Amino acid sequence: MIRLRQLLGAAAILPATCSLGCLASPSPVADGIPVRRLPDEVLGRPKSELQPVPLNLLRRSEVAEYRLDRGDTLGVFIENVLGNPDQPIPINAGATGHASLGYPVTVREDGTILLPDLPPFSVRGKTLAEAKETIIGMVTGNVFLVGSKRLLVPGTEKVVVDLVQPRSYRVLVVREDSSATTDVAGAKKGTGVTVELTAYKNDLLEALNRSGGPPGPDSKNEVVIRRGTYNPAEPAQGYVRIPLRVRPEEPLVIAEPDIILNEGDTVFIEARDADVFYTSGLAGAHQVALPRDRDLRVTDAIANIPSPLLDVHSPLIGGVTVVRRPPGAQGEIRIRVDLAEAFRDPRENILIHPGDIIVLHDRPATPHRWMRALRLP
Repeated sequence: MIRLRQLLGAAAILPATCSLGCLASPSPVADGIPVRRLPDEVLGRPKSELQPVPLNLLRRSEVAEYRLDRGDTLGVFIENVLGNPDQPIPINAGATGHASLGYPVTVREDGTILLPDLPPFSVRGKTLAEAKETIIGMVTGNVFLVGSKRLLVPGTEKVVVDLVQPRSYRVLVVREDSSATTDVAGAKKGTGVTVELTAYKNDLLEALNRSGGPPGPDSKNEVVIRRGTYNPAEPAQGYVRIPLRVRPEEPLVIAEPDIILNEGDTVFIEARDADVFYTSGLAGAHQVALPRDRDLRVTDAIANIPSPLLDVHSPLIGGVTVVRRPPGAQGEIRIRVDLAEAFRDPRENILIHPGDIIVLHDRPATPHRWMRALRLP
């Protein structure tokens, strides 16, 4: 087995590859390195190893009880303080269809609420039951609560506390994938939508579902979340990358705070540049797209070449050379593929990488043999 550095050094002294569309002469098959002598780093790893990230990692965990914070709207009724005994308790129809009782009281920016004849007091972090106990203590003069007043006799109070409208967070979702629209010329345009996510549902999965679903095959296998204001001095600040497909040995570290979205966050789904390979020689000059999540091997690639006269079993095909430029390296490597062996040995049937050039060479033959192969008169 030879190393990548040795391969690139040897490739530097090989004749230049023919331009797309030409038939190499002399055939570079003789110059190519057989597949069996190549290191695994040149052959690459299949995309089939990539596993989708479980969707439940993109959703925040369930909570036992709702805890109040700024932006929540409570429904409060306190007989003889906020409401009269001879009047019915108001009924509120929430935006979600949930009916609630009481007069609307908003939790302010500092987490406090304001009720008649009482100073502001905090309900931040409390459940509805805890908020009710706090309100009862404030109107009955509980000595342990600062600012409480004896407005009602303890034990005679009638208090109702309900949730009228949960707080929400506005998040901008920008997409460049298949959910984007196209203009009259057929060019894809990105889309942006602002979604309102209620508390405890303000996670990445909810934002994706509200904006068109998970990223399509024409996008990158990741979602980027930007928080706060961009700082050129610290470009990584507030930048969260959430992978959607990973290899089994790669650590998958997605903490719940990473996928929780807050007011003003931006979710970005970036389109990927189409990966392509090229053909030359007997196949003619073509540019063919590679699928994002599916492997394409050399025999499949030849079958995908748009040529009505081309067949992987054609007697005209005498050899295949794959010209590859390893990422991050100088030079190119010519890989000689035994097409007949490729149908039997998966290692010979190498994976096609983005940017590969597949050169098909004709089998030495007389013009009469060419005519018979093409069934020409």
